[in-house]
Amino acid sequence: MRFPFRFATRFAFAAVSLAVASTAAHASDTKYFNTVSGTWAGAGTIVNGPYKNTRFTCRLAGTNEAATSMKLSGKCRVGLFSQPIEATVSKRGKGFQGAFLDGAEGKGLDITSGKRRGGKMLLRIKRKALTGTMVANLKNANLLNITILVDVKGKQVPFIGLTMNREGAPKRASFDLN
Repeated sequence: MRFPFRFATRFAFAAVSLAVASTAAHASDTKYFNTVSGTWAGAGTIVNGPYKNTRFTCRLAGTNEAATSMKLSGKCRVGLFSQPIEATVSKRGKGFQGAFLDGAEGKGLDITSGKRRGGKMLLRIKRKALTGTMVANLKNANLLNITILVDVKGKQVPFIGLTMNREGAPKRASFDLN
């Protein structure tokens, strides 16, 4: 049971935390960072692969590290097993740079590119030969849907779905992300 927890939650939350953290450095991006700051909790499911239908839960805290970077940290659990989660994302030129845990060189993931439009963010993620896309859709100030797609033979296959709700009031209230 440790494999799906480590792989799935690391892959998913690396992407999640990287997606939530990534933005460009202008006014609407600052609003985005402010909107995702705070504590988020939710449940997800592995929707494909050998551990299909495995459910997990997470509780993560988002903080602005600077105007162009963010950190997300907390824990995710599958059954009795709990795993610390941490990710950082920074704006680098016109793209993004980030790492989940200790990056792809260690036990984590790297973010290789990404873009944001309104409340929706798409990030390319990589760990060795495994590549994929994480879609983080901030539906409103209190609801974040996350989908992880894995590249398989030239197609993107859904791998993880997660819905997170804000716990408590937003740290900074603003939801006009345009």
